[in-house]
Amino acid sequence: MSSTLTKSELIELISNKIKLPKGKAEQLVNCIFDSMVDALKRGEGIEIRGFGSFTVREYKQYEGRNPRTGSPVHVAPKRLPFFKVGKELRERVNNSRPGAKLATAGESAAPPSPAGLSSASPGPNGKP
Repeated sequence: MSSTLTKSELIELISNKIKLPKGKAEQLVNCIFDSMVDALKRGEGIEIRGFGSFTVREYKQYEGRNPRTGSPVHVAPKRLPFFKVGKELRERVNNSRPGAKLATAGESAAPPSPAGLSSASPGPNGKP
């Protein structure tokens, strides 16, 4: 069973983490979400480096079928938000599981080097 972080829990976490009153943390969260929604309504994309990007995808109208009756149903054109996860977030989520080190495209799952020594030089964030 997976748990979900709700908006009120997010507000609580922000309030505790940066020592803000809950009312101010709620204003902050609402301001960010409202700004994101407004940008998507205007058809603009949102890119948060290391996290991901939000875009709006447009779908044309089509004739669908009611699965219960089989009768044709007109589906109006629509615009839907789409989220594409960023590489850094994907890697952080995948590596957060115990013992999980998944190989990504173009990367081989090589066995660990002897005595835990790595031949790779550290990158800009101190990781090989």
